[in-house]
Amino acid sequence: MQPSPQTYARTGGVLYLIIIIVGLFGEAFVRNRLIIPGDATATAANIRSMESLWRLHIAAELFLLICAVALLLILFVLLQPVNRDLALLAVFFNLISIGLEAATTLYLVGALFPLGKTGYLKAGYLPKALGVLMQIAGLSYLTNSFALVLAPALANRLFPAILIPAFVGEASLCLWLIVKGVNVSKWQEQVSAGRFSGA
Repeated sequence: MQPSPQTYARTGGVLYLIIIIVGLFGEAFVRNRLIIPGDATATAANIRSMESLWRLHIAAELFLLICAVALLLILFVLLQPVNRDLALLAVFFNLISIGLEAATTLYLVGALFPLGKTGYLKAGYLPKALGVLMQIAGLSYLTNSFALVLAPALANRLFPAILIPAFVGEASLCLWLIVKGVNVSKWQEQVSAGRFSGA
């Protein structure tokens, strides 16, 4: 059975409320509490002392974005009778915005690494650029997966655009492995360190 417009509207309202609550939580109870403008040392100390809160904030932000994708579908369904082309254009702009927000949110995880052990900084035996490209590829696939579930017709239109960054990332890693391989000495160092540490 096709849900009624009222069902879509109420579901969208609940999703919007979740987004507002999660957004206020992040702003009032995490960022304002942990981040000290102009004082990176104090900020780092706060994040280190309340790492669980910082991680909860990151998870909450990702959950917010999932809700935003679902809300976007609902708004498209509700608004397309007015002007389908404009509603679809809004979907495209919002998907780009959500993708950028997701990438930005994932960078918050990086704030945790310099605060702990720094051994990982010496463990890279592949270029960092490849890691960034593969993250973008993964985000593209994730966006496509959500679109397939929430709006199959939209997924068919998005797929060519989503395929490009995914192809660039995976092709770059593939070619690098074929042509350059890995830095064997660093790889062996990492393997040895893992053995001695019990990893």
